[in-house]
Amino acid sequence: MADASELETGHGRRADKLATDAMTRLEELKPGNAGSIFTSDLSVNEFLLIKQAGFHPLGLVLGTSVYHVGFQMGRWGRNLELDVLSQAMYDAREKAMERMESEADVLGADGIVGVRLEVEFKEWGSDIAEFIAVGTAVKAEDGTSWRNAAGKPFTSDLSGQDFWTLLRTGYAPLGMVMGTCVYHIAHRGLGTIMNSAGRNVELTQFTQGLYDARELAMERMQKEAEALSAEGIVGVNLHQRNHSWGAHTTEFFAIGTAVRPYHPDHVIEAPSMVLPLDG
Repeated sequence: MADASELETGHGRRADKLATDAMTRLEELKPGNAGSIFTSDLSVNEFLLIKQAGFHPLGLVLGTSVYHVGFQMGRWGRNLELDVLSQAMYDAREKAMERMESEADVLGADGIVGVRLEVEFKEWGSDIAEFIAVGTAVKAEDGTSWRNAAGKPFTSDLSGQDFWTLLRTGYAPLGMVMGTCVYHIAHRGLGTIMNSAGRNVELTQFTQGLYDARELAMERMQKEAEALSAEGIVGVNLHQRNHSWGAHTTEFFAIGTAVRPYHPDHVIEAPSMVLPLDG
């Protein structure tokens, strides 16, 4: 079993240069600076809805972490979590998110919308992956602070349309919350394979393993939401990815946006009917 760690090159010199380049870019994006313009990966509709909701986009912010994902051997015939790999996948994503939030801090943002959190295993080795978080930093135009209980800019992976709808109904996004579990699914023994040959039968060991792994990921996501004093989590996605580990090792990753009401008299508007005109 090996550990997992973030990779740096040139004894940190390259990382320092990247930080300097990022600061230069962010300084140019700051509102009030001569010639400053915002950057955003929002669609035109998302941009306009976020403006209508009372937020001004400041700039595209990102965080990245290139990570060596350690190796952990699972027992051939047992279902079990591979905690070294679970911790690696969680830590790397957290580093990317924290760096994106730091860029938003430099811009004085209240939050980050349209966040994408991606993982890409590199050609440099099957155990080396880049984790990247990208989103658009925004600031409330009326000067109201929308930072969460941790004092950080809120983060949200909701679309611009969903973000606008959430605010109109009196709910505030607090932050993206996530949970991960890398799990080894037991191999079938020869006796089991022979007994089930030609028959319809549930593979209970597989069923239990997949169920347990999803539950661990969901539980960890909920714990993060509780730490933000959220009322609930919206837009939850539950992904399963094998990455480069082989057929019997898989990651379950749960992610969503934690929310709470920001005033007690919020009203949920009745939906209106829209008829398509394209047949």
